[in-house]
Amino acid sequence: MTNTRYSTIAILLHWVMAILVLVTWSIAIVVSDLPLSPTRITGLSWHKWLGTTIFFLVLVRILWRLTHPAPALKTSMPAWQEKVMQLTHLALYLLMLAIPVVGWLMSSAKGYTVNYFGLFELPDLVSQDKALGHQLKEVHEFLANGLMALVGLHVLAALKHQFVDKDHLLSRMSFKKSHDEK
Repeated sequence: MTNTRYSTIAILLHWVMAILVLVTWSIAIVVSDLPLSPTRITGLSWHKWLGTTIFFLVLVRILWRLTHPAPALKTSMPAWQEKVMQLTHLALYLLMLAIPVVGWLMSSAKGYTVNYFGLFELPDLVSQDKALGHQLKEVHEFLANGLMALVGLHVLAALKHQFVDKDHLLSRMSFKKSHDEK
């Protein structure tokens, strides 16, 4: 039988990254309204650490995907839906790469060197420039909110396939093997 599921590594990367993206975005939302305090600084540190982790994991995920192609779709969908699916996945990958880089640029422009869990520091990408830092903050937030909108679209599409179309497309990213694969 043809395997219609992603590999266990791909599934693990997908779900770990999904959780990290949601947690990282949620931390930013919570700490953005806090006054300057140890709690805000700790929250921003976690936001940066997790954002850096997402960046590293998306690189691993891209390498994995290049060496382990997606399984064949066993469902038929209109060509426009398949094109939207492909473009959405591409946009998700691009945003998961761009958002941490823009955040890194923003931190550099604001004069804050990014460290990774205290293990090492990332080099500053630009010289300190408050105006640039503010512009990059706006871009970072815009891209992050765009990512969350695409994540919402991705989730809704998966739920539509599972519960409306009943084509079991969601099982491609499930750790549990489908009845067809047993």
